[in-house]
Amino acid sequence: MLFNSLNYAVFLPIVFALFWLSKDKWRVWILLIASYIFYMSWKPAFILLIIGLTVANYYLGFAIAGAADQKGKKKWLTVSVVGNLLTLAFFKYAYFFNDTLSAILKSCGQPATKLPFDIVLPLGISFFVFEFIHYTTDVYRGHQPIRSFPAFALFASFFPTQIAGPIKRFQDFIPQFLAPAKLTVKSFDNGISLILLGLFKKVLIADNLSFFVQGGFSKPDLFSGLDLWVFAYAFAFQIYFDFSGYTDVARGSAMLFGYKVPINFNLPYLAANIAEFWHRWHISLSTWLRDYLFIPLGGSRVSKLLNYRNLILTMTLGGLWHGAAMHFLVWGLYHGLLLVGHKLFQSVKEGRPALKAFINSGVGKFISVLLTFHAVVIGWVFFRAESSTIALEMLKRMFSLSPALENGEKVSMLLPHINYPLIYPTIFLILPVLAVMHYLAGLVSGIDLNKRVPRFCKIGYAFAMMFLILVFSPDKSPRFIYFQF
Repeated sequence: MLFNSLNYAVFLPIVFALFWLSKDKWRVWILLIASYIFYMSWKPAFILLIIGLTVANYYLGFAIAGAADQKGKKKWLTVSVVGNLLTLAFFKYAYFFNDTLSAILKSCGQPATKLPFDIVLPLGISFFVFEFIHYTTDVYRGHQPIRSFPAFALFASFFPTQIAGPIKRFQDFIPQFLAPAKLTVKSFDNGISLILLGLFKKVLIADNLSFFVQGGFSKPDLFSGLDLWVFAYAFAFQIYFDFSGYTDVARGSAMLFGYKVPINFNLPYLAANIAEFWHRWHISLSTWLRDYLFIPLGGSRVSKLLNYRNLILTMTLGGLWHGAAMHFLVWGLYHGLLLVGHKLFQSVKEGRPALKAFINSGVGKFISVLLTFHAVVIGWVFFRAESSTIALEMLKRMFSLSPALENGEKVSMLLPHINYPLIYPTIFLILPVLAVMHYLAGLVSGIDLNKRVPRFCKIGYAFAMMFLILVFSPDKSPRFIYFQF
């Protein structure tokens, strides 16, 4: 069930009405049942997977907390982490491991291997597995396990966040379920505003860009280097508006029930360095990787060389988390190397006051944001391309500004060969508009729309947004990009 579907437009008001018309003691159960129905709307059989993992991790939390000594706690934590990761590896990485093994066998003159069964990747498995690992790890670190099974089950399955996050922390989320929920005008208005803003980002911007991006990335050899830069810029905005749009709808939907989920984006393309970018982009994932991978590896409390190793390993595994393919691994490795480069540059900058003063100046910050944005865009080429080989070829053409070939002759611009209404002048006019929209969207999501705004303005805003979404949405809306992870 997609957020931008008619099914969700019917499902959400029904759950909203049932929730607020029921007594407090039934509300968690209503949301839990609704969340399971939401998940089963895709493939009903996979509800057994999420329930099975929920039951296992619920009791593992008690086993960890009740162990007599540290050795016992560590044993049960190991069972939890390994069990969750093996489940994720089976569904998400079995084909990747099989293909890698087949390539090795072929290089040795041996026949390739083939899995004896087909595997379907369950929606949202990467997100709720990470939430389970967070839960049992924090219980191991001294937090009390969750006593209420319905609250624990809802923590993992809460329908606004179950498919693509944000990744929640139970310390922040569970107390909201256990406290009496209250519907306020503020939460209702802000919730509806966020849902409409998210749909606007997804349907009007990301979806319209997706068809243009697909045309370029599907056959990059037909386009010039300059064309490919435009496609890369377009994808940078597509993935931001798609994923942040999903997060806005998720946060808005949660607000309608009186709950808060974490902010996942904070104007990431205005980051002045790559470390700041990861403090602004997919915040719930980057903080999870920091707390449950980077720090356990030793974090920054080790030698510089080991610190650099930890950064590279964390980001490489983070890249592989996004997808079982070599180009995702390369994307993660690339960001790890960028973070190491940032650390090295910071050391150089500290010893040069003049350089530090320039970077902190207005011009220096502008250049820093511009360079960081382009470093991220280069990474997106690996993320979006079908393979790392294609990504490297695209980047080679982008940096050399290679012309395209048509009938054996060099052609500088081939964008009009795509059967879409977007051509070069339009694209270059749209990109600044998207940048402004990107900035304003971040501001609006942080504004309390309940203050000093007349009711007729709120109603007018809602109808205007719905009109734009209905009239200017493409005929076919692709799935949210992060559903595949």
